[in-house]
Amino acid sequence: MKRDIQALIAEMTLEEKAGMCSGLDFWLLKGVERLGVPSIMVTDGPHGLRKQQGDTDHLGVFKSVSAVCFPSAASMASSWDRELIGKVGVALGEECQAENVAVLLGPGANIKRSPLCGRNFEYFSEDPYLSSEMATSHIQGVQSQGVGTSLKHFAVNNQEHRRMGVNAVVDERTLREIYLASFEGPVRNAQPWTVMSAYNKVNGTFASENKFLLTDMLKEEWGHEGFVVTDWGANNDRVDGLAAGQELEMPSSGGVGDRKIVEAVQSGKLSEGTLNRAVERILRIIFMSVDNKKPNATYDRDEHHRLARTVAGETMVLLKNEENLLPLAKGKKLAVIGPFAQKPRYQGGGSSHINPTQIDVPMDEIKKLAGGSASVVYAQGFHLDRDELDATLIEEAKQAAGEADAAVIFAGLPDRYESEGYDRKHLNMPSNQNQLIEAIAAVQSNVVIVLMNGSPIEMPWVGQVKSILEAYLGGQASGGAIADLLFGEVNPSGKLAETFPMKKSDNPSFLFFPGEGNRAEYREGIFVGYRYYDAKEVKPLFPFGHGLSYTTFEYSNLVIDHKAINDTESVNVQVTIQNTGSRAGKEIAQLYVRDVQSTLIRPVKELKGFAKVELQPGEKKTVTMTLDKRSFAYYNVDLKDWHVESGDFEILIGRSCEDIVLSDKLHVESTVTLKFKVDRNTLIIDLLNDPQRAPIVQGLLQKMQEGMGTMLEGLEASESLGEGTGEMFAEMMNYMPLRTLSMMSQGMFTEEMLNEIIHRLNHQ
Repeated sequence: MKRDIQALIAEMTLEEKAGMCSGLDFWLLKGVERLGVPSIMVTDGPHGLRKQQGDTDHLGVFKSVSAVCFPSAASMASSWDRELIGKVGVALGEECQAENVAVLLGPGANIKRSPLCGRNFEYFSEDPYLSSEMATSHIQGVQSQGVGTSLKHFAVNNQEHRRMGVNAVVDERTLREIYLASFEGPVRNAQPWTVMSAYNKVNGTFASENKFLLTDMLKEEWGHEGFVVTDWGANNDRVDGLAAGQELEMPSSGGVGDRKIVEAVQSGKLSEGTLNRAVERILRIIFMSVDNKKPNATYDRDEHHRLARTVAGETMVLLKNEENLLPLAKGKKLAVIGPFAQKPRYQGGGSSHINPTQIDVPMDEIKKLAGGSASVVYAQGFHLDRDELDATLIEEAKQAAGEADAAVIFAGLPDRYESEGYDRKHLNMPSNQNQLIEAIAAVQSNVVIVLMNGSPIEMPWVGQVKSILEAYLGGQASGGAIADLLFGEVNPSGKLAETFPMKKSDNPSFLFFPGEGNRAEYREGIFVGYRYYDAKEVKPLFPFGHGLSYTTFEYSNLVIDHKAINDTESVNVQVTIQNTGSRAGKEIAQLYVRDVQSTLIRPVKELKGFAKVELQPGEKKTVTMTLDKRSFAYYNVDLKDWHVESGDFEILIGRSCEDIVLSDKLHVESTVTLKFKVDRNTLIIDLLNDPQRAPIVQGLLQKMQEGMGTMLEGLEASESLGEGTGEMFAEMMNYMPLRTLSMMSQGMFTEEMLNEIIHRLNHQ
């Protein structure tokens, strides 16, 4: 239905327009009844719908309606499966339609700067390309059902400590290449209906009133067409926020923000045109919701639960599997140990907490698949609500494990260890869990660890167990998915979307996280996650992209369709993958790009493509990944644009960022010649590296060398200085500024000549 929104705005009073820019309550936007503008609902839920029952409630005091709890973002990113993430989005959209929800608040695309961030379970990855691709698929899936999303938390919201006051201090190149890149792709390619601004400051200005982020970047450069909503309670100065591009304040301020906007317009501090543009964006989304509403919408809860189980099985990562202990043989005697087996941890704490429609209990699901002749014995092993060891529980678990063919220990992080609102102080599991694992490994050689956690942990016992399955926070059907994987009903295909460090001090932000007072300096720059481990040659516990399978895969026939391109062209990269094992399985081919020789600091390699492929035993398939300018570019702060340096780039195909199996090169020619202004202090080496200016400087140096030949010969012959002095002198000259030529030329090169050369170099 077409509407004349401009005409509608013209009919509104100033007070009504100001009112549109603040919520009606915690979850509802204001409407204007006399003009036919309805109130719509937004609600929490990146991995499931959290709609509060009865009175509005942000803190979760009242129970929310039951909804299907899907795996959290940390889990879903480990699937590396765009199509699967899209299916979850579709299901979430269907549930929103059934509950009359217009906008689902998510997904979270913040980068995992530190494994200590308490909200990392809600975020996809440490890598901006992978995070961007996952968020894009999520948004497209939800919005295909006529329900909006809210891409959050924009931007540089990478810690919970002092989150409402901390100032994230980030240089522009790092900001662009790492922290904004995770949002840029979803905005450009999926157009989320809304974007949520973060609590924190970015380089001194609150995100909710940061014009660089909300207008210059989001609206003008990336072309976002929806509106920006504050995180709940993130508003600082309502008028400054509106002027910067912050359209909607949530939750309701009880009219306080409305009055400030009215007063600012009346006083001339804020133009009414700015207010009108904000209202136009809000109205556009309100009417998109109205026009896409599906009357009497319903969804099949059982079908969504089955999807949740399928998704969970695709997201879990087999970290270790010595002697092919997994999959477990059926009909054996198993000891299942740990309270998570009876009461699984399947989601994180905080605003995304879902009231599930049902829960698969791992112990029950294991019994179903273990086989009729199997014996499955349970032992608690430890207490979830404390860290102290219980000797009685340990002894019971040891006895059960010692009498079994294999022991499956469910371990991980309890709710009290990680949640929205606070960061972790360490990467340890509770000490009673670590002690239990070591005690069981001493009496049973076949130990499988199933981990339920939202982020990386240290594993002091890693060498004492044969198999480790990272289940993450796998949603309400994770118990069934774990059983499927343990017994081989499903072949594991997940791969880590983040690095697991050996220890906390290995991670790149260790020295600077969470900052001092209200200042967090991102001094590690672009070296986040695997970029750092690569560059520093620090061995992680498990690398980015790592994940095992019950079958084997071989890679061959790497083909780059053009071996030389310019930076305006794209290139296709093909690779063939064959399942060389005896089971059907899925493999994720990862494409990394390395700048062979760069004049600036760059990562060793960066993820720029991936493809997930399903293969039957013996089957081969060829996958194609496309690279464009951004695949080779870095952000040039002087150009204020992305720039590719001319040269060779290596294309690396890997099973993980550490396990590179194929490589080849192509040449990329830049279409932009970088120019810098030459002055007296410009270094000679910088001029020699400039193709257009180099001939002028080379000619000048040649003349000087000829004129100073006798002096250089004397230096070369000097026993006190030794051989090679001429070469040393030439090398020193490279790193001297132009002004030294006049001083060292013994009158051959005057100040007037220097000024003339500088003029020529600047006008070449």
